[in-house]
Amino acid sequence: MVTPIDPTGTGFLFAENRNMPMHVGGLQLFQKPEGAGRGYVREMFEQMSDVEEIAPLFLKRPYRSVRTAGQWVWEPDEQFDIEHHVRHSALPKPGRIRELLDLCGRLHSTRLARERPLWEAHVIEGLRDGRVAMYTKTHHALVDGVSAMRLLASVLSTDPDERGMPAPWAAQPGGRKPRREAAPELSDLPVQALRTALGITAEAAGMPGALVTTLSKGLRNETSALSLYAPRTILNQKITGSRRFAAQDWPVERLRAIGRATGTTVNDVVLAMCSGAMRAYLLELDALPDQTLVSMVPVGLNAKQSQVASAEGGNALGAVMVQLATDLTDPARRLAAIHRSMKDGKEALSSMTPMQILAMSAIGQAPAILTPILRMQGIVRPPYNLIISNVPGPRTTHYWNGAQLVGTYPLSIPINGMALNITCMSYDGNMAFGLTGCRRTVPHLQRLLTHLDDELGHLENAVGL
Repeated sequence: MVTPIDPTGTGFLFAENRNMPMHVGGLQLFQKPEGAGRGYVREMFEQMSDVEEIAPLFLKRPYRSVRTAGQWVWEPDEQFDIEHHVRHSALPKPGRIRELLDLCGRLHSTRLARERPLWEAHVIEGLRDGRVAMYTKTHHALVDGVSAMRLLASVLSTDPDERGMPAPWAAQPGGRKPRREAAPELSDLPVQALRTALGITAEAAGMPGALVTTLSKGLRNETSALSLYAPRTILNQKITGSRRFAAQDWPVERLRAIGRATGTTVNDVVLAMCSGAMRAYLLELDALPDQTLVSMVPVGLNAKQSQVASAEGGNALGAVMVQLATDLTDPARRLAAIHRSMKDGKEALSSMTPMQILAMSAIGQAPAILTPILRMQGIVRPPYNLIISNVPGPRTTHYWNGAQLVGTYPLSIPINGMALNITCMSYDGNMAFGLTGCRRTVPHLQRLLTHLDDELGHLENAVGL
């Protein structure tokens, strides 16, 4: 069955080029179940690839021709080849995490073939600690990052003894149970903002007061939904197609303890870690600007009620352009400044309806989203320096056919003018940081992990922990 691709998905397909693949990814680490033999990884790969029926989502490929009047549509792949999509890989010795992250970076660098469904999965063995890794990537036109994580979670269980669990791309017997419409996720914001930018509703457009207030704050270099003062950095230039990936996690309780001691949130502490790490990283490269870096941070908040708001339950997603205080030397002062910036940004949005918040986010992000689509790099100045997202994940331990999921790390999409993306995801008591950057534009990306760890320690010392 042929179906049109929605405007957002079409936008991602048009924006994509060799230097800017538009897929999201995920790295999962599994601990083998007790008693697993030497051939366990091969058996796991065979379970993943020996699928009787593929779910329709994973059979769709993009297509356009004269027959479709030049429009992109989804059509089923009549020559679907599971061996192309599910692959078995091994790490070179010594099989450290370093080799795994390097492999993920290289796999994340290559575009998905458009003559096939736009997804891949790699079961990876060879880690010297015995764990098994799985790297997956899915085109953003097909599914967003959060939905991709949900697809994986849908085949996991909290029961370590459960068996017979299918692969994420397998069709479920009798079809998947209908689910209630999920609440919007923070990582959906860029997609929703693009959709709004392509067709703003009447209510969203009727916001002159909110727009004037936001522009006024922006002109005064204060926190708002728009940024007019992001300094140029090494991150904000044209990128190559080569990727580097770095990932690590820290106990959420360490972040919570800092938040309790300072009256700040876990998200504030995440931003402060990133701020201190970016400051140290850019100082090493003699590339720290005098002005503070600005990050786009997706937030969820309650908006004032209206006809639109009540239909959506009064919840809204917005983008706050947070000043990261990278011009300050003291970790405690940086955290306090970030907390004020986030608070001011949320208050600026709280007077708007959900649709108005989304429209404001579309205006604020239009240069970042539409510039690569319109091929206007170097003409339009980036509205912010990087994106930092924090997505809540499962709080309990999960398993796949007895294999314990011990870590899950997101890979995202750098774009021209925005060479680094930091996405965090909580799972089972840990906060996992996934850093995806252009291999040439963001040199020695893995150094940021050391700086993140150092900054967490500096924050603890600064608040007396």
